Amino acid sequence: MSVHQVGIIGYGTARYDKRPRQTLYGYLAEAARAALASGGVHKNEIDGLSVDAVNFAPDNAVTASEAFGISISWSEISTSGGAGALTNVANAVRAVESGLAKYVLCLAGGAQDVAMFHQRISRFNSAISDYLTPHGFGGMPGIFALVQQKHMLQFGTTREQFGKLAVDFRINAQHNENALLRGPMSLDDYLNAPLIAEPLRLFDCVLPCAGAEAILVGPLDRAAAGKGVRLLAARERHNHVPGEIAPVRGGWEAFRDELYQQAGYAAREMDFVQVYDDFPVMAAMQLEDLGFCPKGEVGHFIDNNRFTFDGTLPVNTGGGQLSCGQAGGSAGLISVVEAVRQLRNEGGGRQVANARRGLVSGFGMISYGRGLASSAAILESHA
Repeated sequence: MSVHQVGIIGYGTARYDKRPRQTLYGYLAEAARAALASGGVHKNEIDGLSVDAVNFAPDNAVTASEAFGISISWSEISTSGGAGALTNVANAVRAVESGLAKYVLCLAGGAQDVAMFHQRISRFNSAISDYLTPHGFGGMPGIFALVQQKHMLQFGTTREQFGKLAVDFRINAQHNENALLRGPMSLDDYLNAPLIAEPLRLFDCVLPCAGAEAILVGPLDRAAAGKGVRLLAARERHNHVPGEIAPVRGGWEAFRDELYQQAGYAAREMDFVQVYDDFPVMAAMQLEDLGFCPKGEVGHFIDNNRFTFDGTLPVNTGGGQLSCGQAGGSAGLISVVEAVRQLRNEGGGRQVANARRGLVSGFGMISYGRGLASSAAILESHA
């Protein structure tokens, strides 16, 4: 199949919960059923499967195919945390384009609560388990508190500016029934929340939860009119810059020019952006590194824009992880699902007017003082 004849033809979400109400396989299956219904594809037509799920080992995509009762010719499991699920979708498109599969189901999720999350992050990878945990590693907020402090000192960014992002995301979440945190939140609420790790407070930190997301990839002529989504470009970069601790930049800056060139559009031509928002500072850094404003000027950019679904630059139109929660591997796919929802004009009360194309970015694999993995893709609705 030629480029752009293959794309995203369905999507699905399993309801998010603060505490698991079913097994991980239950969440993945719930999201998968929704995606198949969305795309009008029968389970037995699926012959490709990718999975990004926490605490999944010793299982993988192949054993998942056994659990779901499908025979597959292509499989993949993520290796790059919150950047991986987006990369899995791009690889699924390439697999169908090359004839390795006809229909690929991309799944991501987790069945965890806060206590399970604390246990998991202490052994997230060898760098953390060997060099941070023995010294009292308190979790991701400690690392990203350093990142935010560094950004504020180097560029003059303020907590009020980071807070404006969080407040706008919460406004979007009020129109998303699946968001776990969708009550009103003012800037004062954000600024005066309980301290977690200076300068981070409660509403700076993502809520670990349970849930799942799914994307269905296949021939675009299988999608109903106006419901297909094309992948115009996708890139990933890992371990950028080697050895730097608490960096205030990520791998997006290394590939953004190629990303826009391949897609044939510039940052200013995006109708919305869905960024990885485990912390507001990371959302801000992605806006910089993906070219929406010069490096170090995101504070002024935040002051001069509204990021609600009806704002000057809609960002995280479903509320993002800061409002929905972080359901393990779903962290990397929730943005893709929300982008597809917008491009299919199925955003409901949070629909971006005349949304035709958008950018999605991922981030993850936290290691010794930084995240290692960055990814991004540009999606467009297929007439």
